[in-house]
Amino acid sequence: MQKDNAHDRSETTLFLLVSADGKISSGESDALDADRDWKRIHGVKEGLGQYYEVEQTTDLFSMITGRILAKLRPDKPEDQPEPADAAPFLSSIVVDSKPWLTPEDVRRVARQLKHLYLVTGNADHPAFAMQDETDNLTVLHYPDGIDFTDLFRKMKQDYGADRITIQSGGTLNATLVRAGLVDHVLLVVAPLLVGGRATPTLIDGPSFQTEADLLGLKALKLTKCETLGDSYVRLEYDIIQETVIDPK
Repeated sequence: MQKDNAHDRSETTLFLLVSADGKISSGESDALDADRDWKRIHGVKEGLGQYYEVEQTTDLFSMITGRILAKLRPDKPEDQPEPADAAPFLSSIVVDSKPWLTPEDVRRVARQLKHLYLVTGNADHPAFAMQDETDNLTVLHYPDGIDFTDLFRKMKQDYGADRITIQSGGTLNATLVRAGLVDHVLLVVAPLLVGGRATPTLIDGPSFQTEADLLGLKALKLTKCETLGDSYVRLEYDIIQETVIDPK
């Protein structure tokens, strides 16, 4: 991965809804999902709309994973969003190498956006064959593994994405944070305890093992703390990229 220079890449904010114990889902299974489940829980559902209100104020470019979008796939064709629900002024960067997305998923997502940037390390991703049929689709291919430093540089310099809001899962969040590619954190904390060792959290990825790994920890500077209604809290931080550790 190339050396990061924050001035020549997109400025990024990690934005997520989290439980009070830092979970971003209801459990380990893909059948469980915070967006679907938490709106059914008394004591939580009453204030959940505040998260979506904050989401409406985030950047015009967002990043998400194909796995998350696949979890949100409508069960029935009639459940597809109506054109009025589209956001033709927003662009989305979707990271999907497995792939998790089908051709219809790509069409569905592209229909709702100003532009869809599909980022993949998979040369057989179905999106390649769809570029001619979908005017607002760009496929960015990294055959040797996605270089996120290069991606954020390219998004700013080639596609005008000065700022990107990241709404991905814990594994990708860990990759980006540890690479110094996340500048800010914006959290809406729900009044909920979830638990579960394998339940996804804000930052997952491999656990640190040695004292030398402590340099991978990221201290935060609080820039905003707001008490919302119904026991919700909004927290905003800047990430201190240079970790300094006192000797023993």
